Amino acid sequence: MNKHYVFVYGTLRKNEKYHHLLQGAELVAEQAWTNGRLFDTGLGYPAVKESESATVYGELYLVSDNHLCSLDELEEYEEHSNDNLYDRKKQNIFHDNRKTEAYIYTVAKHNESMLSTPIVLGDWKVYQFEKQSGNVLYFAYGSCLDHARFKLAGVDHYFQKLAGVAELKGYTLRFTKKLPDGGRADIVEEGGVVEGKVYEIPYECLEYLYRREGVHTRLYRPALIDVKMDGQTIKDVLTFIVVSKDPETAPPDHYLEEIIRGGNGFLSDSYIAELTEHVKTL
Repeated sequence: MNKHYVFVYGTLRKNEKYHHLLQGAELVAEQAWTNGRLFDTGLGYPAVKESESATVYGELYLVSDNHLCSLDELEEYEEHSNDNLYDRKKQNIFHDNRKTEAYIYTVAKHNESMLSTPIVLGDWKVYQFEKQSGNVLYFAYGSCLDHARFKLAGVDHYFQKLAGVAELKGYTLRFTKKLPDGGRADIVEEGGVVEGKVYEIPYECLEYLYRREGVHTRLYRPALIDVKMDGQTIKDVLTFIVVSKDPETAPPDHYLEEIIRGGNGFLSDSYIAELTEHVKTL
């Protein structure tokens, strides 16, 4: 049986409506991206229009022939047909300093009128998340571990409810954003474990976090991840990931101190020790 790489960006993603169609497929990258412009169709699912000037985020899978047939059926794609809802094509998919040629479903040109609202950040799950109200869960793994920073910014009232300490499996803490004084923390899919705090924060706190993380200047991007906390999987927790990754650079002393100060008494001693040793090698 043949295998195929497929990039999914909407209702086929983890915890989404049609993700069951990928049962048994191999997840290659949970954080993947490619060229394209993402739109809300207004019909409960997104669509991608071909574009070299925008980015769409999603997940990369290695699937079987049977999987691919199921996806074709869902996307109303038939080979050699001129009346498809979506076209299926191959293009480069990027994931943590690698790239893989994979299939992506893009809206057929004669159906572009169905494209309703541009999704500015290029992430369907984040777009849906931003529509909600009330409290949300946020996974902090870098300097946002340090409550002193929140007090200094006058926003500590947002971070009074610590839901718990969690593990993000399949990722490793790296310092991939190079600023003039040194590196800043990032999570990279390298098969490790990242420890962090999960805060329950009010929705209005997102404005502060987006500003702090440089979301609108494309420094970090919001993402939804699953973490393990108290033996349970907590789905679709907000975190932030570096957009354009640089070669790893040692962080400045004050930044590492913030991570350690915020993590002491919460993160495991072995995790903090391993992080400290890693920084010494940079």
